[in-house]
Amino acid sequence: MRILITGASGFLGGRLTKYLTQKTDYEVIATSRSNHRAEEMQAIGAKYIAGNPMQESFILPLIKEVDAVVHCAALSSPWGKKEVFHEANFVLTKQLMDWCKTAGVKRFVNISTPSLYFNFQDRFDVKESEPLPTKLVNAYAETKLAAEQYVLAQNSEQIKVVSLRPRAIIGAEDTVLFPRLMRAYEEGKLRIIGDGKNIADFTSVGNLVTAIELGLHAPDNACGRTYNITDGQPLPMWDTINTLLVRLGKEPLTKRVPYSIVAAYARFSEWKSRMTDGKEPALVHYGVASLAKSVTLDISAAREYLGYEPVISTMETLEEFVVWYEK
Repeated sequence: MRILITGASGFLGGRLTKYLTQKTDYEVIATSRSNHRAEEMQAIGAKYIAGNPMQESFILPLIKEVDAVVHCAALSSPWGKKEVFHEANFVLTKQLMDWCKTAGVKRFVNISTPSLYFNFQDRFDVKESEPLPTKLVNAYAETKLAAEQYVLAQNSEQIKVVSLRPRAIIGAEDTVLFPRLMRAYEEGKLRIIGDGKNIADFTSVGNLVTAIELGLHAPDNACGRTYNITDGQPLPMWDTINTLLVRLGKEPLTKRVPYSIVAAYARFSEWKSRMTDGKEPALVHYGVASLAKSVTLDISAAREYLGYEPVISTMETLEEFVVWYEK
């Protein structure tokens, strides 16, 4: 199977490129706006081509070469202008989907987000079928939902579509989740928010690339659907963060700050930013709440329809990250 991976210079796109390239069943074309991982990807046997995926003259010839597309590229941030997210997340996804149909691509695996579920409350075992909040948490979630809905609506005999919603992706090469926490810790800004008893799902990147591969071969009755993906073992969030810190030779966190105080300050910071320069404030309400509220997902649909089973635990993945990060 010939596969095009978008967003290949990022964490997930890069790990997926390496995972599929190691298998003899796939020929991989990896693409990204950035050229900084070209040498690394080409060394493992992937065809890496940098360019603007919004330009038809660049991306359509690549799409015409493949049987399937895995769309990892996205603008992911808790802050920013709606029109920028709309262009990067919805418009790009729609164009890719339309070009895939024109080129006769048979499979399209879309990477969505469980940020769609977030409503600043504790939520447990959330199913894909549950009603979404009336107002989504930010422009990222809004535009990713619109993109996912468009993609799923294109599922047909001509092209089969699967969309995945992975929660908190972790593992070696993570440049977002744990590194951000480490920076905040080193700057003395990280505190346990709330009572520290909230639980959360994580998704090992090793489990996610397995789920993506299952999506590439999903039976017809599994297509046209979206699936929650996690490690299937919710853990106390702050205990997990402290485990990471200890493994890295750091002192665990003990100081707590009330959620209500931090949330109020974050909301004020957002209001001030909107009234002035519009820059992302140091604290965003969504970011604060995501560290204080419990969120777990039900993955029974992925198990039933895709045959998904986690192949690596969160703690094993934590160790994988530590080894990589220390290097």
